[in-house]
Amino acid sequence: MSWVEAGFIFLIIWWLVLFMVLPWGVRRVDPDDLMPGEDHGAPEKPRLILKFAVTTCISLVLLGLVYGIMVSGLISFRP
Repeated sequence: MSWVEAGFIFLIIWWLVLFMVLPWGVRRVDPDDLMPGEDHGAPEKPRLILKFAVTTCISLVLLGLVYGIMVSGLISFRP
């Protein structure tokens, strides 16, 4: 696997994992505490930096698994 292939696979895994991690720990703002113009569905504390870090760690582990499977020959991605 070249660095380019690994980079593209990592980006695809990263985005998939990000969309799985984003809903973790989301709490809505109380309707009484809303300021004018704020959305009812907006999270109170999104903690995006933590979610990006968790996403990156999980994606690196999954990339390692994909690399191990490709190198071991369990699944061949070449015709």
